[in-house]
Parts: sequence; C-alpha cells; structure tokens
Amino acid sequence: MQCTPSRSLDVSPASSNPNETTPTGTGKLPAWLQWCLVGCLSVATTVPLEIAGFPAALLMGPMIAGIIVALSGGTIRLPRIFFFGVQVVLALMIATMISQDFLGTFAENWLLMLFVVVSVIGVSTLSGWMIARTGVLPGTTAIWGSSAGAASTMMIMAEAYGADARLVAFMQYLRVVFVATCATLVAHFGGHDGAAVPPHAWFEPVPMLPLIAMLGIGILAGLLGQKLRVPAGAFLVPFALAAVLNSSGTVEIALPQWLLVISFTLLGWNIGLGFTRAILLHARRALLPTVASIIVLISFSGLLAGLLILVLGIDPLTAYLATSPGGLDSIAIIAASSNVNVAFIMTLQTARLILVTILGPWLARFMADRA
Repeated sequence: MQCTPSRSLDVSPASSNPNETTPTGTGKLPAWLQWCLVGCLSVATTVPLEIAGFPAALLMGPMIAGIIVALSGGTIRLPRIFFFGVQVVLALMIATMISQDFLGTFAENWLLMLFVVVSVIGVSTLSGWMIARTGVLPGTTAIWGSSAGAASTMMIMAEAYGADARLVAFMQYLRVVFVATCATLVAHFGGHDGAAVPPHAWFEPVPMLPLIAMLGIGILAGLLGQKLRVPAGAFLVPFALAAVLNSSGTVEIALPQWLLVISFTLLGWNIGLGFTRAILLHARRALLPTVASIIVLISFSGLLAGLLILVLGIDPLTAYLATSPGGLDSIAIIAASSNVNVAFIMTLQTARLILVTILGPWLARFMADRA
C-alpha cells in the first residue's frame, strides 16, 4: 500500500528510533556529558588508526566511538541540520577530484557499468526476497533494507511505501559499517593508503571569500535537491553543480582540512549513534539473516570488482570501491583518502543510486507480493 511521504529531510537511524522510556547506562548522563564521552572515545579510537595508516581513520574512529556509546545506552543523536551540512561538504570535497572525463568515463564503459549496477541491484533484491520468505521480516521492509542504495534515501522511500523505517535503518546502516570496514581494510593492507595529512596542516589558511561563496552555493543546491525530492539530493545536487564548475575551471574549490575533519567525524557519529539497544532489540530476529545477506552481497561485489579488473585493467581498490554496495558518503571518504580513480568510483556509485531509486518502488512491490 502506497503512502504519502511524511519527511523531506534525509532520515538517519536516530530519527527512526523508537521512543526510549527509561534511560539506562550512559543514557542516564546529561546530554553534554554523553557528547564529551563520545568525543573522548573518538580520539582514543581514531589516533591508533591514524598511526597505523588506515584510510578514512577520521570516519572509522568516530563511528566506532558512536557505536560504543549507543550500545551502552546513550541517547544523543546527531541533529539533521549537521547531517545535511556534512553531505554538502562531502559533495564539494569529491567535486574537487572530478575532472572533465567524468561523463566520458561513463560514456566509454556504459554497457559494463550498467551490467555491474543491475547485477548488484539484482543480488541485493534477491537477498531481501529470501529474508522475506523466511517470515523474519515483512516483505517490503526486507526488500528496502537490502536495497543497495544510499541508506538515508532508502529509509525515506521505505517509510513512504509503508515499510518499518526502524528495521530498514538497522539493515542499511549495518551494511554501511560492514562495507566501510572491509573497504578500509582492503585499502590499508592492499597498499593503497593516501598521503596522511599532519594535524598542523589542518589549519593552513585558504581563501575565505571563495570558500564562503562555494559553501553558500552548496547549501542552496542541497536545499534545492531536497525540495525537488532528488534521491540523496543534499549530496548529489551540490556534487553535480560543483563538479561542473570545478572541471570547467569556472571555480577553484579549496576546502580547509579542519572542515573535512569535522565532516568525517560527524558522519562517523551519525552512523555509529544509530545502533541503539532499542533498535537492536527490535531487529534481533533479523540480525543473522541480515549479516548473511550483507556478506553475500559484499562477496558478489568482490567478484564484480574482479571482472572490472580483468576487462578494464583498473586497480583492485578502485574496482572494489566502485562496486561496493553503499553507502555513497562513506565510500566517497575512503576513496578520497586513498590512491584510487575517484571519478570512476563516483560514476558507478551515482549510477547505481539513480537506478535503484527509479526501480526501487516497483521491485519492492513486485518481490514483496511474491514473498
């Protein structure tokens, strides 16, 4: 049964959280003290990863810290306005790495890319159908939770089509954690670490007027994307606009490192703080089937990455990140932190997001009816 969408902003696991009655553990602490705790834990988890040379350590450390605080009873959540800001900054960051051959990359390899995208969507939909067949989850919830698209977009669409947004949030963000962790390990042990930025370089000056102008343009483009209900519009619309301006030489985008560090940290918290006890209890029956489907999907994506390596001759990490089943923002950060072909990765990831958004509602109804 189709419902009218009730939200225009991106939904995070926090916003889909059931009401928690009696705080326990960390949840008994004042909110400011919980934020201090997650901040201290973020430092404790990020520094060792940075020293070890892991890509995207500034994302993974805060994500781990957020999970620890959430599972210990924490009640704090990242406000939506901050998540919106993170998406805009990440869009501008990735746009600085896109050259004029972005569309050319798709034009030259569109048939192979289309095959890869359709294959990932097909396997993820089949996984959702199999979970639905077990009776552990309702049909549409299982399908949307398994969909290989941007997690926030899938939750908006799932709620609009009558699925349980809490379970979809759990399934989507659990996959994000698995994919981000695997991609980080592959990048590190595969010798694809990017050049680490020393802390003293975080505060190197950048031209402020162009920065303020570009951030203003990005925010307006993000708001427009949300207003027009573009899938992941807060990310894709600023990204598309900034990529065109940057690759054409119209605008030279320069983002300060401190702003990127803050954005990576906030995104890690947004993911990690969604794994509350309430959601885990709500989704406990679906945990094992969900983990199994994630492992199958990641393994299948690895096979597709092998196909890209054989056919196109690209490096393994570029192929793996390009075929990884979400999330778009975390994959973008890992790609930006590694020596890879960012344009190829973003082309394939964006194509999959657009296609799964177009086909998602029809696939969810079709497979749910047969489950």
